[in-house]
Amino acid sequence: MAGEAPAPKGAGLLEVAKTVLSAFLGVRRRADHERATVRIRPGQVVVVAVILAALFVVTLITVVHMVVG
Repeated sequence: MAGEAPAPKGAGLLEVAKTVLSAFLGVRRRADHERATVRIRPGQVVVVAVILAALFVVTLITVVHMVVG
């Protein structure tokens, strides 16, 4: 129909990762939140959050092994 705004382009991996990292830290600008809400699908957030959380745990384990060993 005439006058309809085009659908927003889906979010890229980097944008989803930035959103998840800002959520982990608890800091985020309102404009970024509103923009991401439209573009990012929940499935993307879940997948990236699980990957980043696993990477965080592996990093912690590696640092502890280096310090203790």
